[in-house]
Amino acid sequence: MTIENYAELDATALAGMVRSGEVSALEVLEEAFARAEAYNPKLNAITYKAYDEARAAASGGQLADGPFRGVPFLIKDIASPVKGWPQTSGSRFLGDDIAPEDGALTKRFRQAGLNLFGKTNTPEFGITGTTEGAFHGPCRNPWNTDYITGGSSGGAAASVAAGVLPMAHASDGLGSIRIPAACCGLFGMKTTRDRNPNSSYDDAAAIGMTVEHVVSRSVRDSAALLDATGYPEPGAPFAYPGKERPYAEEVGAPVGRLRVAFHSETPSGRPVAPEIRAALEETAKLLEALGHDVEERGLGVDYRRLYLAQRAVSGSNFAATVDGLIEAKGREPEADEMEALTWRNYRGSKGLTGSQAMAGWATLRKMSREILSLHETYDVILSPVLAEGVPKIGEVDPVNMAPRDVDKRQAEVFPFTPPQNFTGQPAMSVPMGLDGNGLPVGMMFAGRYGDEGTLFRLAGQLEEARPWQAVRPPLWG
Repeated sequence: MTIENYAELDATALAGMVRSGEVSALEVLEEAFARAEAYNPKLNAITYKAYDEARAAASGGQLADGPFRGVPFLIKDIASPVKGWPQTSGSRFLGDDIAPEDGALTKRFRQAGLNLFGKTNTPEFGITGTTEGAFHGPCRNPWNTDYITGGSSGGAAASVAAGVLPMAHASDGLGSIRIPAACCGLFGMKTTRDRNPNSSYDDAAAIGMTVEHVVSRSVRDSAALLDATGYPEPGAPFAYPGKERPYAEEVGAPVGRLRVAFHSETPSGRPVAPEIRAALEETAKLLEALGHDVEERGLGVDYRRLYLAQRAVSGSNFAATVDGLIEAKGREPEADEMEALTWRNYRGSKGLTGSQAMAGWATLRKMSREILSLHETYDVILSPVLAEGVPKIGEVDPVNMAPRDVDKRQAEVFPFTPPQNFTGQPAMSVPMGLDGNGLPVGMMFAGRYGDEGTLFRLAGQLEEARPWQAVRPPLWG
């Protein structure tokens, strides 16, 4: 049986069809497999397939009776481990590593009824805003395969944008949900810190900047899945950020009159591309037309000081993470087992002192207060996600470019997303049209700490006003 318009259905709709008996979980899964086999050779989005395991789960009554029972799902090859599957983090050094058990969030995905059938492409250790790595190879954009998918959740975004499945696991340490969502025309919510469990990823997420959730085609899928997975974790060392009501109830609820600040302020002072500025201004006008109060106002922080502090903190954390991997494997990496950018980051960070790391922490905390204080005046802060159109493959290439050149290009293209990882506040990427090359343009909306509710309400309003799902990548045919 072929499910009519499978690729246009979101996870909520598919789960409803399975629940009603209109289709079976196995029939839904086979549709995902068919599209994966048709498009993955062009995209290089899926790096590991567990088709037989997923078929057995679909046909053998092994799926949990959760809200997304029978919906196919892919896991990013970093962060959440899946028992018996590779856990490479996109690195040749970890190419033979197999996860001994499911991670905390993986278990919650299963409890939601999702049917896991593979892993998606990610750059080495999720370092870059593009998914181009020596181990897995470059991932390509369904809108135009000459262009990047963004990173580090590029394989997830490409798979969803190609209609292989309606949502997929993603993680965000400096923009890795929002950037690929923007590049591929998807909705991507970077959650509040500690909203979803991190226990199985604590070695790399110890500094609290990395969160995990999904990229999706619909807002309601993102909201409902966060309801299913985002609840307190026993033994967690930090207080769970509360919420007023289920996020699924926020989508479509009255938004009210929001106070919105918008800006295109970059750390370097380099102006954004004219078409990005035009898209930002158009979004601001749309918000005004929807009844919100909008004015231009930047973050106004000392970006140089902010990023120097972040480098000390993140660098120390990365050095400790790689040291832990070396200890676990019982050997040092060979020269060709890590990319030049990774080697530079690791070796350069080994010389950082504890004093430098703690001074960085103190500065980040103080400057996070400065950024968050803006939300005493504004409900939402709007900016672009990228400062220019989606780059081509090879333009931000960690494999073939010198590390210094990669740094420069990343700073030019992806200047907006990191601050919300420092503050821990939620931020979402929403598709707001196409650029001159026919590639998606995403706008970022940041909310108060712990206030995904306002963002989901606003996203639902924008989805209704400017329905992005009506525009499909040319790859669909």
